[in-house]
Amino acid sequence: MPNTDSDNSREWAAQAYALLKKRQEEQKQELIKEEEQKQELIKEEEQKQELIKEEEQKQELIKEEEQKQELIDIANKVNIPGAPKTDGEPELGKFDDDFTWSAMVLAAQGKKINQISIDEIDWLTKLRRGLEETRKGFVTELLDKLGDDPLTPESLDDLETLLIRADVGINCTDKVINSLRKKLNEEVVGGEAGIKFLKKELKLIIDRPIINSGANLLVPQKGKLNVWLLVGVNGVGKTTTLGKLAYLSSRSNYKTLIAAADTFRAAAVEQLKVWGERSNVDVISNQSKNADPAAVVFDAINSANKKNVDLLLVDTAGRLQTKNNLMDELAKIKKIIDKKVPDASVESLLVLDASQGQNGLKQAKSFAKSANLTGAIITKLDGSSRGGVSLAVSEEVNLPIRFIGAGEGIKDLRPFNSYEFVEAMLAEK
Repeated sequence: MPNTDSDNSREWAAQAYALLKKRQEEQKQELIKEEEQKQELIKEEEQKQELIKEEEQKQELIKEEEQKQELIDIANKVNIPGAPKTDGEPELGKFDDDFTWSAMVLAAQGKKINQISIDEIDWLTKLRRGLEETRKGFVTELLDKLGDDPLTPESLDDLETLLIRADVGINCTDKVINSLRKKLNEEVVGGEAGIKFLKKELKLIIDRPIINSGANLLVPQKGKLNVWLLVGVNGVGKTTTLGKLAYLSSRSNYKTLIAAADTFRAAAVEQLKVWGERSNVDVISNQSKNADPAAVVFDAINSANKKNVDLLLVDTAGRLQTKNNLMDELAKIKKIIDKKVPDASVESLLVLDASQGQNGLKQAKSFAKSANLTGAIITKLDGSSRGGVSLAVSEEVNLPIRFIGAGEGIKDLRPFNSYEFVEAMLAEK
């Protein structure tokens, strides 16, 4: 082949290659463009679906808000005592003494910084403020008397008076004072060390019945029906406490049911229905006149078994040990439970109003004799100067305290924690 032809062939081949490469690049760009258009269409569809979803969520929120407002309107309309207040999620407050104290209490129990929640801080702040009146008449005066000086026999006499005034009870007071006297005979005890020793002694007293019960924390047992009877006299916040327990249980993912067995008080059923709506918990009731409480419990157990309920909360009529007919009703309720669900885990919890002090202690002693109590719930700690009655109940009635209430909101009832309680009761200014 002549050189000229060879040169022309190479040039042609180069041009052909360039053309093919260009065409290949154009095809590649076309494919990229098509893919981009395809992705754009997918994106537009996703955005469209997202807008539809957002609109549905918006409508759902509006519906929930309307339902919530409807419940509030119902509560206001029928003027139900103890109807649940609307609680939003707690917000982080100021970095103040309350926050610092609450965080330190959590840290002392082994919490790490990244494990502390606003909800825990909020509760401890409420507990500390709730026990402020008890603390004012007890710790503040005690610290003023002690100062930085060592404890003396005279200061122990002052402490004894303050403990009794705080409704801690005679037995509990004697035990604490005797322990302090023994310690004083062995060593010199300063004011700060005295408070520390006092906290330790009070915690031992309040923990003893809890430890003896075999359960540090009262929670429904999985795999069986748990029936918690709430008993107590009228006015202690029994029905309200049950409503808050229902919220706490439901929030903790236990399937919960309420039995409105207080058929002697007309407003009790309506009150529980409001709490049930607020907690998303069903209420079994019979609003007919002179309805049999045991029959309500019978129906509630049937419903609980069908729905695989974890916890059945039973509201009972306010009763005193002198009201034999009401005590008989309680016995009938227990007989129904034993017959219908013999394997159920049954708790009989006495609700006590902390502000009633020694009168509440008398109620505990009376009920303990006739109601087979397994625990106590202390309510209305906020604003009471008699929070020490919790210690008297532990020492003199040997009842484990299971829950405490320090506010009117639906979240203001929590499982009892002896360390947090004693720290809040004896917190310094």
